Amino acid sequence: MTEMPEEMLKTEMRGTLALATLARPKALNALTRSMRAKLSQLLWSAARDPQVYAVAICSESARAFSAGSDVREVIGLARTDMAAARKAFADEYALNWQCECFSKPTVPLINGMVMGGGVGITQFGTHRVAGESYAFAMPETMLGLFPDVGMCHVFARLPDHAGMYLGLTGRSIGRADAYALGLATHCIDAARFEEIKAALADTWPVDTVLDERHVEPGVGELAPYREVIDHCFSGERVEDIVAQLGAVQGAARDWAQAVLADLGRRSPLSLKITHRHIREARARDLRQTLQIDYRIAAHMLAANGDFFEGARAVLIDKDNAPRWSPARLEDVTEAMVERFFAPLGAGELVLPTREEMQEARA
Repeated sequence: MTEMPEEMLKTEMRGTLALATLARPKALNALTRSMRAKLSQLLWSAARDPQVYAVAICSESARAFSAGSDVREVIGLARTDMAAARKAFADEYALNWQCECFSKPTVPLINGMVMGGGVGITQFGTHRVAGESYAFAMPETMLGLFPDVGMCHVFARLPDHAGMYLGLTGRSIGRADAYALGLATHCIDAARFEEIKAALADTWPVDTVLDERHVEPGVGELAPYREVIDHCFSGERVEDIVAQLGAVQGAARDWAQAVLADLGRRSPLSLKITHRHIREARARDLRQTLQIDYRIAAHMLAANGDFFEGARAVLIDKDNAPRWSPARLEDVTEAMVERFFAPLGAGELVLPTREEMQEARA
């Protein structure tokens, strides 16, 4: 059966809480254009409604908060209507910016995996609650894409070059590491999510509600490797990162070799685009980063290259044997990378300023 848009994202008012529930469990809550549009409508309505105190976003699935954006939908659009495919990216990045500019408390209640587009609708609000099964990842380099939805802005500001590590490898981390890095603001088991919704519906102060239920998550799995990550992923080129990982000895050697193997499976072109984007995002704000996201994504759609091949290998044929072009990191030239950062002229995505977003609430 074909899912109807209203069945994939449910919205409701509970007292002073506006609640959005991701309800597409068979697809692990992969976000479609219609789901994002409905969430955007909810945020605009909540921003303008004086009766709304806070917005919460949750999932009906025990396995996933959201596996990201529906890449198959975008690829399908690109095959038949390139303008619509570009608009899908533009609308997604506009929603990410809307989340950042939203002026009331937002409380994503995240349990299970949260990836890609799912990160984009949760990372830029006031709070981020991680349940016991929380698993964060931005695995786009495995798809021949890049960490978009503004996350290169976030990654550029994480300590110890952890953002470069997460962006290039696409590896998953649990809530202890996410909390240590600031990607999650609170750790609260999913069994207490209904308590949180009830309290917010009754206009209890959000910080009190979350602080009282927060549990210390302990030491994360990355903790023993933070110094190694800081050293290796500080490289000025992806080749430098690879060389530094290859030189790791001692207790961290096996871990470094496994990271190297993961990088070897990623799109070499995507790795170099991601590396440049994260480094340059240090000097950009989120709005500027999202606009560059769109520039890169539009060029990737037009190139009909690694993004389409990665989607084929991972999501469509599922043979997990992508044929990247170029196939080797050393064959990716600066000129190749530069093409994806080239201006789009009249086709650029221009997001409203923060002040314009605030005025639009009226």
